[in-house]
Amino acid sequence: MTAQTISISKLNNLKTWPSEGVSRAPYWVYTDPEIYLLEQANIFRGNAWHYLGMNAEVPETGDYKTTYIGDTSVLMVRAEDGSINGMVNRCAHRGNMVCRDAFGKAESLYCVYHAWNYDLKGNLKNAAFSRGIRGEGGLPKDFDKANHGLTKLRTEVLCGLVFATFSQTVEPLEEWLGEVAYGIKRLLTRPLKILGYDTQRIKSNWKNYHENPRDSYHANILHTFYGTFGLSRQSQESGMVLDKKGRHSCFYTKAGTEKNDANYQNTTSELRSHNDQLKLEDPSILKWVDEIGDGVSVQILSAYPSFVLHQIANSLATRQLLPKGQNQCDLVWTYFGFADDDEQTTQRRLIQINLAGSAGMISVEDAAVCEMTYRAIADGQVGNSFIEMGGVDLTSGGSSKLSERAIRNFWHNYRQDMNL
Repeated sequence: MTAQTISISKLNNLKTWPSEGVSRAPYWVYTDPEIYLLEQANIFRGNAWHYLGMNAEVPETGDYKTTYIGDTSVLMVRAEDGSINGMVNRCAHRGNMVCRDAFGKAESLYCVYHAWNYDLKGNLKNAAFSRGIRGEGGLPKDFDKANHGLTKLRTEVLCGLVFATFSQTVEPLEEWLGEVAYGIKRLLTRPLKILGYDTQRIKSNWKNYHENPRDSYHANILHTFYGTFGLSRQSQESGMVLDKKGRHSCFYTKAGTEKNDANYQNTTSELRSHNDQLKLEDPSILKWVDEIGDGVSVQILSAYPSFVLHQIANSLATRQLLPKGQNQCDLVWTYFGFADDDEQTTQRRLIQINLAGSAGMISVEDAAVCEMTYRAIADGQVGNSFIEMGGVDLTSGGSSKLSERAIRNFWHNYRQDMNL
């Protein structure tokens, strides 16, 4: 076998989007470090809203949380007037990180390097030795503290979820979410209570994972737990909603609504994910209560580019996707309930947390296939994803879960943002 050589002109041709459009995704888009840098500018610091956390994580004045939007370290802070403010976690003096802990409480935001001190909305209060000593040193006489605060982000709260954006032109949060905002409002009807966290490092590109919760038809095929124990099957009543621009998706399934279908039976007889020999020693993990009264046992909501809200039985969680270079990403799970949950409800949520997360009986497989996929496409030069389940364009597939419509719409929006 002779080694393959690729000329510069051939390489540039390979980095042209396939002519089939949104029904293909070239493998180089996952692996190219230049693409990754462009994503930081055009998407993560562009016209999109990004999840920071929950208002329940910063309940009191001075409470803060550090997190990321793409590669940028950011702060979520509760100010004296009760507002929650997002800002870049970078001192306006020499760029030092202002807050280091994941969570904390402070009367002001203090940079340890040169003692630049900011209020809880990011305004500069004081800079050490700004007037110098004995007539020497100090900052210029025309130095204006108002021009040297932390970089502030537009911040909005919806049903207890805090989002922020670098953009001054992107539409308001709820308008940006469009029809998919219903999935948040349906689920988050009361004040929230944090139950715990879980962070996992996934050795794949962030887009490999972002596609996964938008992929509504893999659940019944990949996940043995879903198919075997009937929590989510293609034979059950289900549906999918996208906003008008296709940026966001929300799909649902109603357990216990089986409909006999010969094609479904023939298909599942060949799936490894259906295993009637498996039994649960403790079946209580399947005992979910229909809290909302609409019969939905699973709802997965995915907001472009890096947020997921899920209801799996009575387990509730957000997933925050954080890129860490083109070949790895972090997935931060925040498990929650409601402030007025009784002890029995809280225990049910805690038991069913075992379905999700980095070691969850369902979700562990999602990270595994993302890593497998990335290893398989790591050369980054040859080949494309084939995305034609349910059709080839942005509308084909309709509201069916047996479709890759949401993934095609993701790539449509991605290409617009990236000018590809």
